[in-house]
Amino acid sequence: MVDELVQRKPLFRERKATFNPYRVLFLIVLILASIGVWRGVQQGAIKPAFYPTPTPTRSAASYIEEAEAYFLAGKIYDPDPAPPAPPRPDAIDTYQRALTIDPNNAEAWARLARIQTYSSALLSNDPSRLQRLSEARQSIDRAVELAPDNSTVRAIRAFVLDWYATNPLVGEEERQDLLAEAQTEALQAFQLNQNNALALAFYAEVLLDQLNWSQAEQYAAQAVQLDPDSMDAHRVYGTVLESTAQYNRAIQEYLEAARINPNLTFLYLYIGRNYLRLKLYDRALEFFARAANINAQLGVKDPLPNLEIAKTYTQQGEFFIAARNAEKALSLDPTNASTYGQLGIIMIRARNFEGAMPVLKCAVRGCSAEENEAAQNLVDEGLLESSVAVQGLALTNLTVAYYYVEYGTVLAFLSRPNQNYCPEARQVLNEVKASFSYDPIIMSIVADSEGICNRLESGQIYSITQTPQAETTQTPSPEVTPTPIVSP
Repeated sequence: MVDELVQRKPLFRERKATFNPYRVLFLIVLILASIGVWRGVQQGAIKPAFYPTPTPTRSAASYIEEAEAYFLAGKIYDPDPAPPAPPRPDAIDTYQRALTIDPNNAEAWARLARIQTYSSALLSNDPSRLQRLSEARQSIDRAVELAPDNSTVRAIRAFVLDWYATNPLVGEEERQDLLAEAQTEALQAFQLNQNNALALAFYAEVLLDQLNWSQAEQYAAQAVQLDPDSMDAHRVYGTVLESTAQYNRAIQEYLEAARINPNLTFLYLYIGRNYLRLKLYDRALEFFARAANINAQLGVKDPLPNLEIAKTYTQQGEFFIAARNAEKALSLDPTNASTYGQLGIIMIRARNFEGAMPVLKCAVRGCSAEENEAAQNLVDEGLLESSVAVQGLALTNLTVAYYYVEYGTVLAFLSRPNQNYCPEARQVLNEVKASFSYDPIIMSIVADSEGICNRLESGQIYSITQTPQAETTQTPSPEVTPTPIVSP
């Protein structure tokens, strides 16, 4: 028993640890690995657990491809809705994203400038067009800075300067200087590459705006021969032919441009306007409708095709259909003062003088959301969520002058001894006289309207059913200079 107790291993005495080299080696490796992981995390080579998965960064080239796809689809410019609605991407936005990634890409700057210039024709008034053309000048100047010996870059700069020069807000002296500079740019582009059809086409467009019609037609024809697949060359040739009243030939060139780029709505507006000059109303409506359908498919809220449809029906005496199309245009862009002007003209032709007065006021003087009866009617019909304020148009061109003179005429015609609008009518008409005294048709309408107010103020009574002289003497539609390609 004693022996067993002596031989039993102690129960409460600590056992002496034995040395294990493998265990020591494992611990050393573990410590070294931990240090390596720590250093990797510090240097960014190793991401911590549950770190968000990185999103691949898009290249500038992918944005450029997307922008060109938008352009070919006809989605040049699609204004973003008010927040919180998501933005609507278009060619301009996407090019700008590409250039934030690759700001030294001269070709991308030049393409952006070209698209910005074309998009200016989709805007509703001269100030906004001039702002867009100013942005195009900044883009093309950056392209020239990066690639001064690139023929296409120089050609596009001639194009941008030419369109900028023809904006009505540009003074005559500046206009001539810009056209001379545009001509120099086009010639330099041609010297850099004598096979560049863009250089010849844009040179022809500059010559057209310098009133050198024969030379413009000669060089435009050469540009088309040099590159039969250039939309720009056919567009310019059509513009030259239209300016010289060769409407059938102009239509053929615009059709060829549309064949090359079938989704550019402004080409169909060109075609429709030339058919209007030929008084082929059904053909004009066909191409205006085609432009409207393209916009609808793309989700672009552009009122111009519907406005052209409204003006066409007005010329045919179809005032109800014309008014519905003008209202459709308003629902697409309810802050566009030009649309209110067109709607007011339609109402006057339909002898709805009372309805025309508040609509023309929005076009000429602007109106608050509460005063905007046309927008409130669209709200009642479920076509607008709420009424909007409208900023009046500056008196910058002949088309706007007709809105002013028609507004003054309506004010004079509706004036009565107990409700006299003649003071406002005279103020509007005086503004027209100050800027457009050279136009005999406008001055004739102004004189008739002032005559109404003179008779009222002298105590003469006239019938409430009397038609104002401006109505009996039909106001012709002002000629629209083909560049830019849209009337306000």
